Amino acid sequence: MKFKNLGRSGLSVSQLCLGTMNFGPETDEATSHAIMDAALGHEINFFDTANRYGGVDNYGRTEEIIGRWFAQGGGRREKVVLATKLFGPMDPWPNNRGVSALNIRRACDASLKRLQTDYIDLYQMHHIDRSTPWEEIWQAMEVLVAQGKILYVGSSNFGGWHIAQAQEAAKARHFVGLVSEQSIYNLVTRDIEREVIPAALHYGLGVIPWSPLHGGLLGGILKKQDSKRRLEGRSKEFFEAKRPQIERYEAFCDSIGHAPADVALGWLLAQPAVTAPIIGPRTQDQLTNSLKALEVNLTSENLATLDEIFPGYKTAPEDYAW
Repeated sequence: MKFKNLGRSGLSVSQLCLGTMNFGPETDEATSHAIMDAALGHEINFFDTANRYGGVDNYGRTEEIIGRWFAQGGGRREKVVLATKLFGPMDPWPNNRGVSALNIRRACDASLKRLQTDYIDLYQMHHIDRSTPWEEIWQAMEVLVAQGKILYVGSSNFGGWHIAQAQEAAKARHFVGLVSEQSIYNLVTRDIEREVIPAALHYGLGVIPWSPLHGGLLGGILKKQDSKRRLEGRSKEFFEAKRPQIERYEAFCDSIGHAPADVALGWLLAQPAVTAPIIGPRTQDQLTNSLKALEVNLTSENLATLDEIFPGYKTAPEDYAW
């Protein structure tokens, strides 16, 4: 396993991040624990979760599963760089959502309890909160850092302008601010290339891509026997519109001798600002298969071919102006 610093921070994380969204809703607790043990065995030290993960009416369940895994000891907590998130409502009460100072305090304490730990390495805002001023957000985060409850702060689903707002407000307070941004990013969805990646590079944020296979679309879907099941949650019109590109993509992957899923992850690892794509295995086999992406070394010609199949974006404003 290779490791990289998360953005400009001194935090060293594995180049693959273990996503835990399936733990609980799709994967039972025993299997989830086995996957986390296997991840550590493969030197994946970066785990991502969120306070809302666990399924409808089971918010917090995923953090609880991770907490019981930590409680087994054996250096599990000490080896893991733990990232979790807050934003979405945990119940109907109006103050148990967003990133107000009140919810930051409450949500952090609740996550610490479920996770059975006394600190969170990376505390991420799951979405931009346009109703809360940055002075309030940063003051609350500063308190958590001073208390030792969190070490670093990250964002998720922010725009480039939001990152600039956050960092300039943090700079005025002599606070580190954000060290990472977690965004949807893959060969099919490349919108963040316009402004988010330039902002991340400018302010020293590590980009953590989620949905690296675009819901399985980039995982060799045309050849999988269960492709029909994988398409149930996706617009048929969207898939059919992308079919010619997917056919070219899978043929290209065959020509260079790598599985489509590995190429998709390998492409992300070659992109500027990207620290670690999030993989979300439901089984140990899926975890093991994801490791093959680390063996993919795409040449400049390979990258150019992928750009032809799935065109990306220039940095704004050149992408849409002269």
